Parts: sequence; structure tokens; C-alpha cells
Amino acid sequence: MPAVQRDWGIVVADLRKEGTDLVLDLSLMEKVLAKHGSLRVALSSVVGVEVVDDAKHAIGWMTLMGAAWPGSLGIGAFRSHGSRGFRQFAVVHRNTPRGVRVRLQGATFDEFIVGCHNPEAVVAGLGFGGP
Repeated sequence: MPAVQRDWGIVVADLRKEGTDLVLDLSLMEKVLAKHGSLRVALSSVVGVEVVDDAKHAIGWMTLMGAAWPGSLGIGAFRSHGSRGFRQFAVVHRNTPRGVRVRLQGATFDEFIVGCHNPEAVVAGLGFGGP
């Protein structure tokens, strides 16, 4: 069962463990908007997972590749804190104000920000803690 399933009837990103990897599986529309395919990182590169109460504003908003409407939609690669900041990959829809932050080390991106309706359940379902 996907960790992040649907946003008002539209299939959205699925964040899940698959073997020794963490997979951020994008829907077809998200792939088009992000100009990027689904992402896969080794579980050993995950250094932290936390609930974010304001996923929309956790995104750096310097778009590297993807689609962004600040405060509303962010899908794709972003850079936070200017050109020397860290790289984020975000999948945040207008109807998913809360989300999950996955901090990474030694991966292409420094973190994933994934909007979802019940981030506590997503974190717990991934086995990284939760309620």
C-alpha cells in the first residue's frame, strides 16, 4: 500500500522502502512537472526523517528543475539558501500542507520534502518512528 496515496482523486507520490532502498515513486503527472523520474536512495544514506507541519514553506524555492508556485505547489529539484545551499527534491501539492522531510547524506539530493495528509502515519509506516 502506498505511503502517500491520493490528493483529491489524483494519484500522488509514493514514499516507501524497497529492499535496501528508499523509493520516492512519482506519478506520471509529477514526472512531467518535475522533468525527473522516480528517485531511489540507499537506506544507509537516510540520516533523519521528520514530520513537517508546513511542507510548502520548507521548500527552498530556487527552482533547479520542475514546477513551482510558492506557497502552493512545488514539484521537482530546488536549492535552498541560494546557490550554495543544499539540494532538495520536493513533491508538495496545494492540498498537502503537511509532509515528511527525509534528510540524506551522500546522495544526489540533501533532502526530500513530500507533502501528505497524514505524515505521522507515513513516518511510522516507513519504520522511522512516529506515534
